[in-house]
Amino acid sequence: MNNFSKLASAIVIALSPIYTSAALASNYQEQEWGIAAAFRMASIPFSTDSADQSVSTFVPMLYFDNEYFFASGTEGGVYLYESEDDKWSVSGLSRMRFVDIPASSQNAIQGDTFDFGIQLKYQWRDNWSLESELMSDKSFNWHSNFRLKGDYQFEDWWLSPSATLRWKDAGFNSTYYAFSDYRPEYEKIGAGIDVNLGIEARYHVVSNLYLLGAASVTSLESSVYQTEIVVDRYQGEFYLGFGFFNDIDKPRKPALDNRAYLRVAHGWATPSNIGQILAFETEKDPYNNQLTSLFYGHPLTDELFGVPLDIYLTPGIAHHWSSQVQSSSTEFILAVKAYYTFDWPTKWRFGVAEGLSYIDSVTYIEYNELINEKEYTNTSNLLNYLDFSIDVNLGDLLSNKDLDNLWLGYSIHHRSAIFEKASQYGRIKGGSNYNTIYLQWTF
Repeated sequence: MNNFSKLASAIVIALSPIYTSAALASNYQEQEWGIAAAFRMASIPFSTDSADQSVSTFVPMLYFDNEYFFASGTEGGVYLYESEDDKWSVSGLSRMRFVDIPASSQNAIQGDTFDFGIQLKYQWRDNWSLESELMSDKSFNWHSNFRLKGDYQFEDWWLSPSATLRWKDAGFNSTYYAFSDYRPEYEKIGAGIDVNLGIEARYHVVSNLYLLGAASVTSLESSVYQTEIVVDRYQGEFYLGFGFFNDIDKPRKPALDNRAYLRVAHGWATPSNIGQILAFETEKDPYNNQLTSLFYGHPLTDELFGVPLDIYLTPGIAHHWSSQVQSSSTEFILAVKAYYTFDWPTKWRFGVAEGLSYIDSVTYIEYNELINEKEYTNTSNLLNYLDFSIDVNLGDLLSNKDLDNLWLGYSIHHRSAIFEKASQYGRIKGGSNYNTIYLQWTF
């Protein structure tokens, strides 16, 4: 099977469930959604050579929930089963997990990871649920969570207290508390159970604006605490941030003005940064590296703070073509995108997207900047994703109503790591940019 066939198959598999549900919908209702940014700070339980006793990171977060999929801050997944009485549910789950070490060591060690697994949930009472999870990292280090979780709404406040028992196997403890991959003479740690108590909060400020916060403390088991490099039994963390969510003072709209879309784009890499691109000072990539992408846009709402903005959840997939300096690779994107439409003198739209991008093999344009030019120890497969676009309605431009659902546009396809402020992206500064042209078809 050639590269194009592989790409086409991956696109069909990844997007067909969403596309099918969208195509069958007669009306797109307002969805449960949100986009947020938080500052996370955590204490470091390890003995370190530096004076650092805590570490901080900037965390962009996405929220979405329907009958098939969900995203909630630093976790997301797919619903596999739900009982008729809504008491029991089973979900496939992925969750970001932070490994708290000094910021100066995070690029070399890159401990932050995504775990994958399955969750069984039981709605015990109206405001309380029981959750049981079996999770693994990519190296099959296992842990299980057993959680009691609350859910309370008091006018403008939402509160979610929780208590969690976490069982970890010997491989997990040795990897993340003895750093067995980096210390030849590490202590082997057996399986054990730690305890976490926490609370999440959200406060509705006005309209779609909310403030976010969370705090928790973890008590490590004796087998971990008594190792050579762990000096604190208790580890604390907290989040502070803000976000945009559904306005709880308004009922959700039963029908939205915006419709779903498909976007096909092709782009060319550039070593220029976003500022240079916007100033029309784009430098050409000497190796002519290129990508082709397909995005689906699922309508979330058609206004924000009373302003007519079309907001979409937009999963996508991009194929990076092979060249003389790189092999082909595949990039997966999940983002929230907003469009503002205006007439000048035909119908135009500005668009901005924020989300996550994961690539299975880092491209040459990123590797060259981060390793060769900036001399980082590691790149990162997971990075923040931004998309800036402008497009014109072809039906309006050509005075042809048959083309009213078709838009021709230009966008910047951008991956970066938020100026060394995000441990989950490897504490790097830089990334990659592609100038792309696209056609976007609205259903």
